[in-house]
Amino acid sequence: MVFTRCLSFLGALLLLSAVFFGAFALLDYHWSWNPVAQYWRLFLKGWLATVSIAGIALPLSLVLGLALALLQRSPWRLLRDACRIWVELTRCTPLLLQIYVYFYVFGQALALDNRYVVGPLILCAFSAAYMSETLRAGIESVGKSQWESARAIGLTPAQTYRWVVFPQAIRQILPSLAGQFVSLIKDSSLLSVIGLSELTLAAQEVNAFTYAAFESYLPVAAGYLVLTLPLSLWTRSLERRLRFET
Repeated sequence: MVFTRCLSFLGALLLLSAVFFGAFALLDYHWSWNPVAQYWRLFLKGWLATVSIAGIALPLSLVLGLALALLQRSPWRLLRDACRIWVELTRCTPLLLQIYVYFYVFGQALALDNRYVVGPLILCAFSAAYMSETLRAGIESVGKSQWESARAIGLTPAQTYRWVVFPQAIRQILPSLAGQFVSLIKDSSLLSVIGLSELTLAAQEVNAFTYAAFESYLPVAAGYLVLTLPLSLWTRSLERRLRFET
C-alpha cells in the first residue's frame, strides 16, 4: 500500500516536472546562472527576512483572528458591527492597497516608519480578517445541543470554549486555516512595494543587476516552497490524526 502510494506520487511528480521543463525547452531560453549565483548572500538575507516576517505575523494573526471571531459573537451589537465592518472592508479590498494605506497614512500618523515592524503588522491585520471568518464558521458549526450540554454540567463560557467548542471546531477548520497560513507567507512578497528587503525584493534587485529574470525569480519559488511545503504537509498529517480521533 505504501509502496503503491509512493510510486503514484513519484509518477505524478515526474509528469508535472516533464510538463514544466518541456515548456521551458520550447522557449529556447539560454540559462545564465553564474551572474545570479554571485548574489546568493542577498537571496539568503531576503529569505531570512521573510522567515522573520512570517514568524511574527503568523501567531499575531491567529490571536487577532480569534479575538475578532469571538467579538463578532459579543452581546454588544455596536462591537459586533464594528468588527464585522472591519473584517469585510479588509477582505473586500486588495492587500496592495492596504499596505499603502497602513504604511503611508496610519504609519506616518503614528510615527511608525520601521518597515520591519509595520510590515508584519499589516500582514497580521489582513490575514486576521480571513482567519476570523474561518474560526467563526468553525465555532458556529458546533451544534446547539453541545452548548446546552456544557451549560447543564456547569461549565463556564471559557471552559465551554476550551473543552467543548474548540476541539470540535479545529477539526473542521484546520485545512482552511492551514491554507491561510500558507497564503500569509506568500503575501509577504507584496511588502517589497514599501522597500522591505525580503525575498521578492532581493530577486527584483538581482534581476536589475543581471537582467536574468528566470534565474532571479526561480530561487524565490524555491525559497517559498521551503517555508510553505513543510507547513502544508504537517497540517495534512495533523488533519488525518484528528480525523482518526473522532
